[in-house]
Amino acid sequence: MSILVSGASGFVGGALVRRLAGEGKEVHLVLRRGSSRQRLEGLSGICVHEADLRDADRVRAVVSEVRPRTIYHCAVYGGFASQSDTSAIFETNLTGTINLLQACERVGFELFVNAGSSSEYGIKNHPMREDDPAHPIGDYGVAKCAATMFCRSEALLKGLPVVTLRLFSPFGPWDDQRRFIPYLIRCLTTGEPPCISTPDSVRDYIFIDDVLDLYRAVSETSVTPGEVYNAGSGRQHTIGEVAEIIRRITGGPDLVRGDGRPHRPEPKIWEADISKTSADFGWRPSIGFEEGIRRTVEWFHGAHSFP
Repeated sequence: MSILVSGASGFVGGALVRRLAGEGKEVHLVLRRGSSRQRLEGLSGICVHEADLRDADRVRAVVSEVRPRTIYHCAVYGGFASQSDTSAIFETNLTGTINLLQACERVGFELFVNAGSSSEYGIKNHPMREDDPAHPIGDYGVAKCAATMFCRSEALLKGLPVVTLRLFSPFGPWDDQRRFIPYLIRCLTTGEPPCISTPDSVRDYIFIDDVLDLYRAVSETSVTPGEVYNAGSGRQHTIGEVAEIIRRITGGPDLVRGDGRPHRPEPKIWEADISKTSADFGWRPSIGFEEGIRRTVEWFHGAHSFP
């Protein structure tokens, strides 16, 4: 059974490909020309197809050739401050999703998993539930929310087996060095005091292996078309707490704390309610936050370079 993964050069997509390839699955990747393949080095049994998801004709050609039964749509743009082009954010996240789902619909499929984002919720004063109104702030959150709504609409109108996993803050080996946790690890292991500008900001961090276990659980379950599920740990940590845990593990220098004034609105609660995900898939995170940090630190210690 063929599997198609978009966004395989990224953190989550790359981790998913490594898991699938390690299980001996037939894995096909959609990658833009020039995309980094560092996370895919050494993998066997994968087939790379060069295509930009914004190019509907090329996407249809690839999908028609592969005829995937399962699709993991992980391609994303706009998650970093440097990725601020509004047109690119909407073309990649929304138009790209439309092109891929429509191409897959033409050939038929058994499962399409769209990678959503907790940014779709906006600011809440309680743990986020899938039935909460979506009030995203910023281009990225709006574009991801629109993509999720498109997937849900198509699934409900046509009875398609499409679901969305709203990812909170995955971390672990092969994470991007621009992310907060790799930044801290790099600084603290090289003796550079990291600057923590907003230590009270909160996030729900989930170890990447738990995310991959959820993907597997979804693939082994008959899904309800259009449903949305939270993929988080169900527990939030402040930025300051994360930094202190990593400092304690690495034995690095003291932290440099900033003025605490965020550059954008920051909620006091950023935590996933995972009761629906647990009930429908029998899944709960199994790796605690500190254990996940230890594994991540060990991996970066052994890595030749940061991706």
